[in-house]
Amino acid sequence: MDAVRVSLLREMLAGTEWLRATRAFAGTLTTAVRRGPGGLLLVGTAAYEPWHLAAHLDEEAAWSGLPALSPTLVRYRVPPGAPAHLAVDLGRLAAAGRGETLLVVAPGAPGAPLLERVDSARRSGATVLALGPGGDLAGLAHDALTLPPEPALSLDVVQHLVSAAAGPPPGGRRPFRDRLSRLADRLTTPPPRW
Repeated sequence: MDAVRVSLLREMLAGTEWLRATRAFAGTLTTAVRRGPGGLLLVGTAAYEPWHLAAHLDEEAAWSGLPALSPTLVRYRVPPGAPAHLAVDLGRLAAAGRGETLLVVAPGAPGAPLLERVDSARRSGATVLALGPGGDLAGLAHDALTLPPEPALSLDVVQHLVSAAAGPPPGGRRPFRDRLSRLADRLTTPPPRW
């Protein structure tokens, strides 16, 4: 989904609770990564890896000048020979602690093993954010964006809205020269290797 489609989607959702909730959640995410020096860990479930969100957050990090928004994708299964940036397994959650932000994306119930790891990371001081169906995961999170059982918006669409809203700095729009400079940098930089 490109910037034009996200903009059209925002216009369609203007005045709805979804847009407000998405912006608030993205604001919490941005605040958490700015405050903590430890970075952003992004994890899905055994059946779902949030590759798409990882790529969009990485783009927004470059676009907004907020490198801490670029996530480390934590994976359930790391294939042999995976490059270092794609070889972070669930063991990383055991080391999560103060100053780090853990964003869990779950299209369904995440399962007890992941919930235990998330709970442990929270007790160690990590800020936990959740995007998914609610339930136990939302109960563990410091902030959660809960999707209804039959979402009017798909998880994919909500991820686009969150990543787009997480990028801009507080206080609104960037000056034109700053935006133009960042666009030139973005167009000349190789794409992320997700």
